[in-house]
Amino acid sequence: MSFPEKLKKADLFVDGRWVAEHTSVTLPKLGRKLEEFRGGGMDRPVKVDMGGEALEAEWACGGWVRDLIMGFGHEQLEGIQMRFTAAAQDDATGAVHSWEAILGGRHEEIDLGESKAGEDTEMKGKTAVVFYQLTRDGEELVYIDVLNAIERIGGVDRMEAQRNALGRL
Repeated sequence: MSFPEKLKKADLFVDGRWVAEHTSVTLPKLGRKLEEFRGGGMDRPVKVDMGGEALEAEWACGGWVRDLIMGFGHEQLEGIQMRFTAAAQDDATGAVHSWEAILGGRHEEIDLGESKAGEDTEMKGKTAVVFYQLTRDGEELVYIDVLNAIERIGGVDRMEAQRNALGRL
């Protein structure tokens, strides 16, 4: 019987700083923009791939984190570097696997939440992502570099032919 890997430990680094206060991270959702097309003689439409959807990550921290706030309003598309590492374990075998996500982007939103004296505070943020790499045990699963038109999924570059057609080797 197979058991799912379960997250056991995780760390977040932003611009090289360990964010010990982080409580959760939501990695970018992979999505494609599909539009319906129904040509002559077709009984029903098919969905045609029009490219990828925008990437974004969300995160939360216990309390307010000065260094994260200071990164808001960065001028560069890839001005904020984030690294999320995780240890996931298969309880059936005891095997521990290393997961790592590297993100480049800039903060789109920072929410300091509700503040009440004597109660816990939480800070949340959303980061617009233009670079995303996801690996498991060193194996590259996802590599998306929006600015350089590179999209590798499982080692296959889905945009190589388009770059070549445009002369962008």
